Amino acid sequence: MLARGTRTGIEAYTEKLLSNMLGLDTGIEFRLFYNGYKKVRLSYGFLDLPNVKLIESSIPNRILDISSKLSGIPEIDRLLGGIDIMFSPHIFLSSLSRKCKSVVTFHDLSFEKYPEFYSKSKSYWHFSMDPKNQAKRASRIITASQSTKNDLISLYGTDPKKIRVIYSGIEQEMKNGKIKMENVGAIRKKYRLPEKYILYLGTLEPRKNIVGLIKAYELFRTKNDIRHSTFDIPKLVIAGSKGWLYKEIFDKIDRSPVKNDIILTGFVEEKDKEYIYRLADLFVYPSFYEGFGFPPLEAMSHGVPAITSNVSSLPEAVGDSAIMVDPYDLDELANAIENVLTDDKLRDILIKKGFERIKKFSWQRCARETLETLIAA
Repeated sequence: MLARGTRTGIEAYTEKLLSNMLGLDTGIEFRLFYNGYKKVRLSYGFLDLPNVKLIESSIPNRILDISSKLSGIPEIDRLLGGIDIMFSPHIFLSSLSRKCKSVVTFHDLSFEKYPEFYSKSKSYWHFSMDPKNQAKRASRIITASQSTKNDLISLYGTDPKKIRVIYSGIEQEMKNGKIKMENVGAIRKKYRLPEKYILYLGTLEPRKNIVGLIKAYELFRTKNDIRHSTFDIPKLVIAGSKGWLYKEIFDKIDRSPVKNDIILTGFVEEKDKEYIYRLADLFVYPSFYEGFGFPPLEAMSHGVPAITSNVSSLPEAVGDSAIMVDPYDLDELANAIENVLTDDKLRDILIKKGFERIKKFSWQRCARETLETLIAA
């Protein structure tokens, strides 16, 4: 998961989990299988722990996947010199000997429920990983939400007894950190951030419902421009890297009557995210489906009120600390945006509830419960 050097939710999960879990019990030896023909150099503190050994391999991943699928070779546990349990933080295809147990984290089953949201190459990757058979073979399965657990049971017929819901954490430094005001000007210039803005931060792909967000923003603008609103109308900032099938998003922006007030930042460096969040007036995340949903919680951790969808795992993640809407109802989303921006009392309530809500999500607890699950396997 860490070989490409990118950082989506699953990479963040892998890094934070390992950072908090590997030192919990030094009597357990961890062998980290780090494979790829081209991969970035790792520089994490957990690599210096006495019970951690990094085992690097340069097999091209496509060859490894094909070989694993067609011949069951190589068996990863033998390649690592013999292990008791293989833990995969994502649904990577790994051939194992019969004596080796496996624990797999399933982040979501969006590719099963909404195949239309994926490109042909991404759909083929999911198919080639054979997730249904992985779920069947696994000794234990970890999911980041009850919603994903329910999907595994209903779509794959997975035994619920071997699935454990373990909530991911929110980075602790987000909760109490203070941004350096002397950096604000440089950040605004770097990402072309206006004085007031509504923020979306995440991958640019169909599942995130960004086209719906743009349409809702247009409705909000039309309504308030007609009224000659007395409050400053914020612009819409769409931050994040291109995912797949993103062309529709760019086409929609090009055709939008308010395209001059829609800003695309592109990739946001990790160190800059806290500024992107904290400078925003509102965070909107109207996704059609999420396995967990980090961004609304991250926004809350920075004191930003959030609007998100009332589907999949998102209600489970945010509770009553965010405004939830039907992602298909653009009028409802536009009205929610207006309500949060114009009602100071509502904003204060959401910010206060947000700070309370994020206390539920701890990487330390996630690491402890994950290690318990590995040992129990």
